[in-house]
Amino acid sequence: MEGYKLIRAEKSDRFEPTPSFSTPVKVKENRKVCCLSHFILLSFFTALPRSTLTVTPDSVFTGERVILTCEINSDHSDWRYEWYKDGTEVSERHTVKGNTLTIERSETSDAGLYTCKGHIDGRSVSSQSSSAVYLSVTDLPTSTLTVTPDNPVFTGERVDLKCMIESHSDWRQRNGLTYDRGYDWTYYQTAEWRYEWYKGSVMLQTSERYTVNRDTLTIRGATESDQDQFWCRGQRDERPNSSQSSSVSLTVTDSPRSTLTVTPYSPVFTGERVILKCVIESHSNWRYVWYKGSVMLQSSERYTVNTDTLTIRGATESDQDQFWCRGQRDERPNSSQSSSAVPVTVKDSPTSTLTVTPDSPVFTGERVSLKCEIESYSNWRYEWHKDSVMLQTSERYTVNRDTLTITAVTTSDAGQFWCRGQRDKRPNSSQSSSVPVTVKDSPTSTLTVTPDSPVFTGERVSLKCVIESRSNWRYEWYKDSVMLQTSERYTVNTDTLTIRGATESDQDQFWCRGQRDERPKLSQSSSVSLTVTGELNIIVLINSLCYDHMSI
Repeated sequence: MEGYKLIRAEKSDRFEPTPSFSTPVKVKENRKVCCLSHFILLSFFTALPRSTLTVTPDSVFTGERVILTCEINSDHSDWRYEWYKDGTEVSERHTVKGNTLTIERSETSDAGLYTCKGHIDGRSVSSQSSSAVYLSVTDLPTSTLTVTPDNPVFTGERVDLKCMIESHSDWRQRNGLTYDRGYDWTYYQTAEWRYEWYKGSVMLQTSERYTVNRDTLTIRGATESDQDQFWCRGQRDERPNSSQSSSVSLTVTDSPRSTLTVTPYSPVFTGERVILKCVIESHSNWRYVWYKGSVMLQSSERYTVNTDTLTIRGATESDQDQFWCRGQRDERPNSSQSSSAVPVTVKDSPTSTLTVTPDSPVFTGERVSLKCEIESYSNWRYEWHKDSVMLQTSERYTVNRDTLTITAVTTSDAGQFWCRGQRDKRPNSSQSSSVPVTVKDSPTSTLTVTPDSPVFTGERVSLKCVIESRSNWRYEWYKDSVMLQTSERYTVNTDTLTIRGATESDQDQFWCRGQRDERPKLSQSSSVSLTVTGELNIIVLINSLCYDHMSI
């Protein structure tokens, strides 16, 4: 084919002969003409099908779905579609189905120029590449999650998580967008966000422990179970429909533990002094708060609060309750854990029962015994008190462990007597028991002598004992300390003592008292001093003899 030129022509082309030929060849429309003249081959083709690419939408936010559609203006249906981004075939992470490419969740890396074309396998036929279409992918508004107080938080603390979505102007500036009053993004400025809160993979709603209030999640009294990944995001009706999620890891640390100790150990006995001690394991500068049941305690007549110590002075049954403590301070951790509640059980101390023999009122001169009986336990040491004075063995009082004896009671012994037991083991003390001892004067004995003292030797003397009240008395007669019975010289006849023919030996202190079976069993004693004079008796006898002689 030397000397010939092969030309590929389009339908609008004319064939221009080379200088070697003078015969023109016209190209007829829609026909392929091969003319051979002097062995010249001419071949003619129609234009390749055009590809048109559409992107819906062509400007998206990260996470949105994008669909790219490639249309080829051809009657053929067996096209295989090829997709390109910035001149490079697209990655396999996108879904290709027929003439459609789907980006399920767009990323900023998906932004770029996209083209497509078709290819028919087996014929080596391709369509023209589409015009490039730019896909814009913009970051969603950023959610920033803040935690108050700072991480880690302590058990029992109130924790506030705040979800802040960046402002419209900040978001546009970050994404390089210019303000366009008529542009759809203006809705972003006014549309209201709905906030979603998550702990791990669980969406949170307001509950007993969590309060969801739009952009704020509050945890009331954090516990270790709250330790997790928390995150938030915004949702709204206009595009962008959501914000980027933001997460924080919440770490919950045990607040310092409070331990409450009670001395003496429970149960305590009424009257005991009780000391409760609150020990907090770590940190310092604690202020201690004390509770009885749900009532906060302050220093009072019965309770003394001294920083880490609560003292109960003289426990009673009304003190029986649950006691607990906790610490507070100005720095974090602001609060310790509340101590475990310690039950304080108050039992009655053993009862002391005080008995008086004979029954009160007692009468002067009586022997009085007070007996202190304690209902339980052993090895008691007994304390005896009259009013506020502790009694010891003395001339008038005999203390013999559980018994106090008053030998001969007087009116000065009247008062409040009480006893209690003490011992080395708990209960260390019994309840005190008291009785009033009332002392009445015994009935008065009045002793009369006939004739009046002094009496003279040889005279008959009668001593009469008169007791002012009551009856059935038995009379006792005494000469000094010797009790008298009827004898040759003395006649005892109930309330009368008769001396027959007084002598100087009868001169002494005579006294009497009454006794009987009922109380008062004794009367007060009454005494007289009997004086016997012999000299006057002689003169009387002489005068008497003289008188008789004269009479004769």
